[in-house]
Amino acid sequence: MIYILDTSSFRELERYYSDVFPTFWKLFQAEVDGGGVASVREVLRELEACPETNVIAWAKDNSGIFNPPTPDEAEFVGKIFAIPHFQQLISTKAQMTGQPVADPFLIAAAKACSGTVVTQERFKPNSAKIPNVCEHFGIACTTFEGFLKAKGWSF
Repeated sequence: MIYILDTSSFRELERYYSDVFPTFWKLFQAEVDGGGVASVREVLRELEACPETNVIAWAKDNSGIFNPPTPDEAEFVGKIFAIPHFQQLISTKAQMTGQPVADPFLIAAAKACSGTVVTQERFKPNSAKIPNVCEHFGIACTTFEGFLKAKGWSF
């Protein structure tokens, strides 16, 4: 199973201080190195817009996991936006300022590899949040806590 991490889940990693949770970081790095954890280029762009932290430095050092969209993924993004309600994935502010928007690319990447999106967003009825879009298209979605449980990790 490949897990495609959202910006919010990378930000969640900031709670796992490397000097306090070295076992977590060894396990997580092994997952990354083994191809079990990936993300999309837009997530890296969103992270780079944040104040520098150890996790953002880690992301830059591991930039190879932040993939550009494939043609199939780009086509699937078009399918997402063909549903007018899901066009809300791009906020007006992001449209006006040219901010990176990772959500549709995360969903498309998970669809392409039959993976699971990992996000801190929660399902809200009638919303255009990542879990809602994933549910609509039958794509697995979980939280960072769900990822930890699926891996069987406890600290």
